[in-house]
Amino acid sequence: MFAEPLTASGTVHWIGTGRSTGRTGLDLLCDHAKRVIVWDRTRERARGRLSPLGLADRAEQRSLSRDSLQAEVRPGDVIVSMLPAAEHPALLRLALSHQAHFACTSYTSAELAAEANAASTAGLVVLTEAGLDPGIDHLMAQQLIERARRDVGDTAATVDFTSYCGGVPAQPNDFRYRFSWSPYGVLTALGSSARYVENGEQRTAQRPWEATRPLVLGKEAFEVYPNRDSLPFVTQYGVPSGWRLATFIRGTLRNEGWYTAWTDVFDTVRAGDEARIRALAAELANRYPTTDADRDRVVLTVELTIRNSDGATCWRGTQLLDVSGDAAESAMARCVSLPLAGGVVRILDGALPVGVNRAAQTADEADRWIDFLKEHGLPITSHCPPDPPTGSDDPLNERGERSKGEARHGA
Repeated sequence: MFAEPLTASGTVHWIGTGRSTGRTGLDLLCDHAKRVIVWDRTRERARGRLSPLGLADRAEQRSLSRDSLQAEVRPGDVIVSMLPAAEHPALLRLALSHQAHFACTSYTSAELAAEANAASTAGLVVLTEAGLDPGIDHLMAQQLIERARRDVGDTAATVDFTSYCGGVPAQPNDFRYRFSWSPYGVLTALGSSARYVENGEQRTAQRPWEATRPLVLGKEAFEVYPNRDSLPFVTQYGVPSGWRLATFIRGTLRNEGWYTAWTDVFDTVRAGDEARIRALAAELANRYPTTDADRDRVVLTVELTIRNSDGATCWRGTQLLDVSGDAAESAMARCVSLPLAGGVVRILDGALPVGVNRAAQTADEADRWIDFLKEHGLPITSHCPPDPPTGSDDPLNERGERSKGEARHGA
C-alpha cells in the first residue's frame, strides 16, 4: 500500500563533488530549491569545487561525516548521492530513517531496490537511473519505441535496437580516451560480462571488448562494444512482445582506434590480478591526467530499425546527443548533472510518485524530460518518420508512398 507523498521541504543535500557534478545542474537546483547544501570530504574541498562553477555563494558547503549529515537532514529533504554506487544503499537507509527523499544517477541494483521498498509506505520518492547512461539513453529509447509501436503496431518481423554512449576526448589522443571517472572503475567495468541479443540469439561476452565493432555516425568512425546486461531493458523500455528482436544491445562508444590503443590494458584485465589492475589504474591516471585544458565530448546514439518479413525497412528512427565541454563545464558533468537536477526539481514539485522511479517510466514522461533537457541547452536531435497529419486516418509520407494498412516508410 502506497502512502500519500511526503511534501518536499525544499532543502537539497548534494553529496559529493566529483567530475560528474556540473554547473548547469547545480545552478538549476539553486534556482528552484529553498536551500542547497553541498557535502564533500572537507568544507574547503566543496568550496574549491563550487568556486570555478560560480556557485560558491549560492550553495552552502559542509564537511561530510555520517553524524554531521544525520544532524542536518530533516523530513521532506532530498538527499542526492554523487558518490560511487556502492555508497548509495547506506545513504538511502539514512534518508529513509530521516523521512527524506533520495536521488542518484546509478543503476537500480538489487540492494538499492530492496532498501527502496520501504519508501512506498513512507510516502518517499527514490529516483535512480537519472543521469546520462543510465538516464538520457532511457528517455531516447522509450520515445523511439513508443513512436514505432504507434506506427507499426505490436507485431514486427525483425527489430534491431542499439544504444551506445561514451565520454571521449574532444580531440582524440593516442590513448583514445579521457578519464571522466575513476580509472580503477573503468578497468573493473571492462572485466564485467555483457549480455545482449544479436542475430536473434541471446549472447554473453565474458570480455566485452572482444565484441568491439565499428560504428559510423555521419561521416565519423567510432568503435562500440556491449556493456552490462541489456536484456532487462527489453521490458523496462516497453518493447512489445510481438516484436521479434534480431538485435538488442546497450553498449559503450569509443574513438576509432581505441581497441588497438588499449591492447596492454586488455591483457592486464584478462589476467585478473587485482594488484596489477590497481597498479595499472594508478599508472594510467598519472600518464593521462585530466587537466583544465582538456575538453571532453559526450556522444549518445540510440537507433531503432524495423523490417517487414521480406527484409524491407518499414520504420527507422534515431536519436543523437553530441556535446563537447568548454572552459566552464565538462560535457560529462553537464550531461549527468542536468537530468539529475531536473529529476530532483520534479521531486521538489511533488510531480513524481512515491517509491522507486527511474528517469522516465512511460513515453509521456520521456517526452517531458527530453523537452526539459532541450530547453536547458542539451543538443538532442531526432530523426523519425513524421507524425500523421491531424485528423488523417491514412497519412502519407512526404513521397506519398504509403497505402492504407501498410507501415510508414522511415527516414
